[in-house]
Amino acid sequence: MFKREKKTEEPDNLRNIRLTIEYDGSRYQGWVRLGKDESNNTISNKILEVLRKMTGEDKIELNCGCRTEVGVHAYAQVANFKTASDMKILDIKHYLNRYLPMDIAITEVKEVLPRFHAQLNALSKTYVYRMTVDDVPSVFDRKYTYHCFKAPDKALMQQAASLLTGTHDFQHFSSARKSKSTVRKLYDIEIYGAGQEMQISIHADDFLHNMARLIIGTLLDIGFGTRPKEDIEDIFAGIQTPSAPCDPKALYLQEISY
Repeated sequence: MFKREKKTEEPDNLRNIRLTIEYDGSRYQGWVRLGKDESNNTISNKILEVLRKMTGEDKIELNCGCRTEVGVHAYAQVANFKTASDMKILDIKHYLNRYLPMDIAITEVKEVLPRFHAQLNALSKTYVYRMTVDDVPSVFDRKYTYHCFKAPDKALMQQAASLLTGTHDFQHFSSARKSKSTVRKLYDIEIYGAGQEMQISIHADDFLHNMARLIIGTLLDIGFGTRPKEDIEDIFAGIQTPSAPCDPKALYLQEISY
């Protein structure tokens, strides 16, 4: 007679630790890579390697608020993990920053309630896209901004942005192959700046794969006059396709709200 295996339950004494993370995504394959192209060269894997060494726990899991894509950076990614370690919060912060690569930094560590989950509890996310405008690209900004030889038309871009805001099915503004739902609420798109620097900020309840990059790429083409703002409605309808995704080196996860 076979015995039924007992379901493994999470021990009650685990601490839930929340991390705020800043990183330069230039040399990584995104936060995580899934499926056939799974890679160890990801932000999450680098952090997990140090967490496992720090805690001595091989099966530790790291949840993140927003999975950034290849080459995308973060000012304030949020993640959490559970551990039986009794290390002090400040010691955790110092340990992680000592052993992580210098392009990944832990800016804040907190112990939070057991039910906190960085992904499931996230209410909204904000990306910002940084652009420089000049007749000569800056040698210092070239790795982290998108260079324009002329400024795109902000008024046209805002008109197009107004067609994107609200609750829509963003299926055609995504490269996701599978998703339970492609409906998202886009709260706001701001285009600001003047002179030699411009920025595009996108605030939504959540983002599909490549959604932010496809929206920004399309807005830039509208701003440069290579396609009309009316294309936004045709893209939603599947009649037209969005423009090529914007350059990831200039895209930053700015904030996750809880």
